[in-house]
Order: sequence, then structure tokens, then C-alpha cells
Amino acid sequence: MIENDKPPSKLSFIQSLRKRIASRIFKASSLNEVSSQLEQAHLTDLIDKEAFFIADRALKLGERKTKEIMVPKIEMVTISAGEAHNNIIEKVISSGHSRFPVLGGAPNEVLGLMLAKDIIPELVNGSLLDIKKMLREIKVIPETKKLDTILEDFKRDKSHLAVVVDEYGTISGLVTIEDVLEELVGEIEDEHDVEETDELIQVAEKEFIADAMLELPVFAETFKVDVSAIDAETLGGLFIQQLGLLPKVGDRIEFDNLILAVTAADKRKVKKIGITIKEK
Repeated sequence: MIENDKPPSKLSFIQSLRKRIASRIFKASSLNEVSSQLEQAHLTDLIDKEAFFIADRALKLGERKTKEIMVPKIEMVTISAGEAHNNIIEKVISSGHSRFPVLGGAPNEVLGLMLAKDIIPELVNGSLLDIKKMLREIKVIPETKKLDTILEDFKRDKSHLAVVVDEYGTISGLVTIEDVLEELVGEIEDEHDVEETDELIQVAEKEFIADAMLELPVFAETFKVDVSAIDAETLGGLFIQQLGLLPKVGDRIEFDNLILAVTAADKRKVKKIGITIKEK
């Protein structure tokens, strides 16, 4: 074997990769090159599966936009200036969130951020909430902002949440530092895992499991229901609109001849919804 054809040592590979990442000058061609080097390093056991996964996704953060991972507006839990204390208490308890964007009376007016740790002591003491005095600064970012940039902003400003707006300044969602980090170090699939990509799976004659991101027209067509009055794009959005708050596992609603029940969710969004066709 010619000397130059020998695979790089683990140390030399890491040093080379570190220089490329430190330079932060990645054109499409060089990104592809580094990604190929990472894959080759994994195949030759220079780096393990987890390191390959994280490094590869870190390189690609700069190619992805905030819009791709944000929590959509309809799933946001917000507080309005002047909102009744009972409503605020309900939102803090039922959502389990620690941070809440505060919106003003004007359309798409973002006043700031309130923290649950600031709200709860005041409510327990029976004090009147002075929302304006409790407001903290909140980031407002465009949908097109790249994930690597927003991650740097979160780290620099020691912030955790940003409201996302479209090109017209209309609120379209929110993104948290956890959302970005999940893209970086999300679940690593085992090679023996069965990939589940179906948005709608029939588990019995009249029972189904649906992804919450199932598009509403597909849902309507499949189950022959009218969704014309629903201001949402997904099944999860329909559920939230009908329930009136962010659902948790076990929450149920009836829609037409269907019973919908949340079977999987986290603190920020619904993931899976069970669908049962009612007996006539």
C-alpha cells in the first residue's frame, strides 16, 4: 500500500476536522466533503456512532431554517396583557411550561416574556399581577434564521426562547433552545430499529393511530368528515383548537363520529393521536 493511501489516524482526523469547524467557512462542496469524511471515519471506527451522528448534524445546522423546527402558532401557549388571573393560573398549571410569551392588544404585538417562577409566588400570595413589571426581554426572529445562528444567539444572550415571525411580521410560532439542541443530539436510531414513518396506522377495524402532523385534508378525506370550520392545518392543530388548551396524554375530544385521544405528547406539542370510529 502506498504511504499516502493509509487511512488517517484518529488524532490526525480529529485535528483536521477541528480546523475545518473552527474556520466556519463551509461552502456546499466542503460541507459534503466533511460529511463524507465523517462517514468514512465512522465506517473505519475512528469515531463511534454517537459522535458521527452529532458531528454530522452539527455541520448541517447551518443549512436548516428556524421555520423547519418551530412550534407552530396554534400550539403556542401565550399570556395576553390584562388576562384574568384564573386563566393565567390554568395555563401555568396545565401546560407545564416555564416561559410564556406575552402578547399585546394589537395584532402580532410581542410585549415580552414571563417566567412561571415569577408568576407563581405572586399568585400564591394573592397579589395582583403587574404584568408590565414582570416582563423580561424576548427575542423575535425571522423564520429564515439558520439554526446554527440562533443557537449561538441563545448561548450568547443566555436566553431560551424566541418568537418567530414571517416576512410580514406575523407571528408564526416559537422556538426554544431545547428544540435546536434536539436537532443536534436527538434520538439516535439503532440499526435494528423498525422505522415508523406512516402518518396513519390502522390497529383494529375501527381504531387508528395518527401522527399529530397528519395534514387535515388527508384526515378529512380518510374519515369523511367536514373540517371546513377548522382553522388549522394538521390533526394536532384541530385537537388543540377544539380542546382550547395544549393537550396532554389522555385528553379526549369527540369530532363528528370520531373519538380522538392523545396517546403521546411532550411539554411543547402533541405527537400521536388515537382515532376511534364510534358505533352507530
